[in-house]
Amino acid sequence: MSDSRTQLRDLIHVMSGNGHRKFLVNLAGVDFIDSDGMGELVRCYSPVRQRGGEMKLVHVNKKVQHLLHITRLNTLFEIYAD
Repeated sequence: MSDSRTQLRDLIHVMSGNGHRKFLVNLAGVDFIDSDGMGELVRCYSPVRQRGGEMKLVHVNKKVQHLLHITRLNTLFEIYAD
């Protein structure tokens, strides 16, 4: 674990504080997401939604899609192949 796990959350926090409301998270380089990674996505999603924004996932490979499905996070995020 390192500080890099909070980089996404920090970036989204700053951008949403500056008025951005729509976020598209590109997971093209992500082969696997563990429970910490999934928790981080949810921690990013909540403040975005509280501010009336949207957060969607794109370039999600089949393995990550499967993990999102079995954890039911696919009901939280709109997921796009490309």
